Amino acid sequence: MTPILEVSDLKKTFPGVKAVDGVSFSIEPGICFGLLGPNGAGKTTTIEIIEGILKPDSGIILYRNEKRGKTFKEEVGIQFQNTELPQYLTVFETLKTFRTLYTRKANLDWIVDVCHLTEILNRDNRKISGGQKQRLLLAIALTNDPELIILDEPTTGLDPQARRHLWDIVKGIKESGRTIILTTHYMEEAEILCDNIAIMDYGKIIDKDSPENLLLKYGDGATISIKSETPEKIINAVSCDVYKIEDTIEIHTNSLNECIQNLAHAGADLSNMTVRTPNLEDVFLKLTGHTLRA
Repeated sequence: MTPILEVSDLKKTFPGVKAVDGVSFSIEPGICFGLLGPNGAGKTTTIEIIEGILKPDSGIILYRNEKRGKTFKEEVGIQFQNTELPQYLTVFETLKTFRTLYTRKANLDWIVDVCHLTEILNRDNRKISGGQKQRLLLAIALTNDPELIILDEPTTGLDPQARRHLWDIVKGIKESGRTIILTTHYMEEAEILCDNIAIMDYGKIIDKDSPENLLLKYGDGATISIKSETPEKIINAVSCDVYKIEDTIEIHTNSLNECIQNLAHAGADLSNMTVRTPNLEDVFLKLTGHTLRA
């Protein structure tokens, strides 16, 4: 299958910083592709180059096996991280306004339905909630009937309910046969929505694969958490990695049954023990490190 988008050896340098350093990936039609990375990893710069906002120092971007031409912006929908809506317009008036800017025009009824906007169509933009605003911004990105949609951290700042509501909308858009590029800081979001993921750090892609394969590759072992007033008894009972976080002991082990048996034999209180298998966040931290970056 011919990729809808191919990025080859993309590079971009700012004064003193290699923001993007040889990034390459391809995206098949009809999938959700996640681009993940800590702050400063280069993912936003990569996205802005793809969108045409920034010019790369070098590298090739192909859309449907050809260099991006004038039709690219007509065929791509973009939801930016921060967008101000026109004041004094209703939701429906806003959709109609943005739709007139394009030659390609999506069916408004479909947009309203897929983005769950029916109940707020006649509401002033100043009177909608954060979650409703994000749904409207996503709807605006669909007004030109795009085949490729770029969503740059679309759920940042939303409460858990609004975030999950937006996930359902993104799934519905993908089911319509469209391709999505998603950047996000929420690992659960990426694990649920993305078919393939590229993890970036320091301007490079560390690895790329499906969430399932990344977990198989890097998500070994399990983590045992125990609240204990006698942590030394637990620490001395096991020979694997142990971390003390306030009143909780966390143990990372590749031999779960053996570790639990050793804890029980040492007389550790296991009544409040929890066991967690690895998730995408564990993989992300394993590949990019635990150090906080501004």
